[in-house]
Amino acid sequence: MSTLDVSVPRPNQGVWPGLSTPPNSPFKARIAEALFRRAVASLPVRVVMPDGVRFGAGGPDAPVMRIHRPSAFFHRLGADAKIGFGEAYMVGDWSSTALADLLSAFAAKLATLIHPKLQLMRRWVELRHPDSEANSVEGARENIHRHYDLSNDLFATFLDETMSYSSALFDEVGDRDLVPGQLRKIDGVLDYAGVREGSRVLEIGTGWGALAVRAAQRGATVTSLTISAEQRKLAQRRVAEAGLSDRVDIHLRDYREERGRYDAVVSVEMIEAVGVEYWPTYFGVLDRVLVPGGRVGLQAITMPHDRMLASAQSYTWIHKYVFPGGLIPSVQAIDKTVREHTGLRQEASRAFGLDYAETLRQWRETFLTRWDDINGLGFDETFKRMWEFYLAYSEAGFRVGYLDVRQFAYVKA
Repeated sequence: MSTLDVSVPRPNQGVWPGLSTPPNSPFKARIAEALFRRAVASLPVRVVMPDGVRFGAGGPDAPVMRIHRPSAFFHRLGADAKIGFGEAYMVGDWSSTALADLLSAFAAKLATLIHPKLQLMRRWVELRHPDSEANSVEGARENIHRHYDLSNDLFATFLDETMSYSSALFDEVGDRDLVPGQLRKIDGVLDYAGVREGSRVLEIGTGWGALAVRAAQRGATVTSLTISAEQRKLAQRRVAEAGLSDRVDIHLRDYREERGRYDAVVSVEMIEAVGVEYWPTYFGVLDRVLVPGGRVGLQAITMPHDRMLASAQSYTWIHKYVFPGGLIPSVQAIDKTVREHTGLRQEASRAFGLDYAETLRQWRETFLTRWDDINGLGFDETFKRMWEFYLAYSEAGFRVGYLDVRQFAYVKA
């Protein structure tokens, strides 16, 4: 693995390049403030400045955004709104006691916050994805390392006992317990893939082993692939503790390097990290490793196609701090890639985006409740605000339909 550039955030080491000093561009800051005030004027929120001045269209019960350091906030926003807004929260330039509610109000109007004429200028002013974050075999390992190898103990503090880091699928009668919801999600993917006694299963993206264990408990033999060394260690231990080491093999291997043949392929929320240029390769591998009549169970976060096209080249706060190299596909993009690059046929799908909003809400609540434990692992206050913003930002996207999550069933002719 190549050495990370010193400018790359490394939250497990407390490295936050450039955060301590806001950019210095008064002209851009003035423009950013004018645009921000114009956008907020129609939103159901209240913005409170240090001198008590308030603006926004929200009533007494609307979520409040308190701007503590206006100069720093608008300088960050002026430098790059898609990164600066989140960075300003990380350093305490602004705060909110109802963060997910506030971000939901922004997310619901995201497409119209900036005037269409100004949006045409985005291609000239927005940062592009660094070449170093392209998802080549080497690049993908580095991108995954930056998030999933932060600390197994960190993830264990806020995930449920299944250690599932993807959306739960809750039942229709209102039960919001994460454990049965996660098992229902896993069973849904396995059912779509037709996994049963004797099935040879390939899993792309091991996570911490919950799906592999569940598939093996059905009587399948599982080959699971991950490029996270930390996840592999814990997943192997969990498989052994379940008494299933004879049925599950976990390899530190990129999906592009797989050469086996399988009755079923399963993959949960891994395509988001593949990168648009590798979508044909990813689905081509699914097709190539399946025997005739084999099936795929896929779970993917999706976004509307027009929003995907508009954001495909943008380098955002999420890329810089959470998921480098990622792109969330649209359903149309998935359908087109599968149709043009495989012999797979879609048989079924289901969407449950609001379940992801609830999953994220519970993760965020547990994360904040267990902060002292996380702090004890060596993570600092900047990391706390970063992670809180990430979870609330994601929850908001699913709440308002900017994001969705879907399971797909495919069969190979």
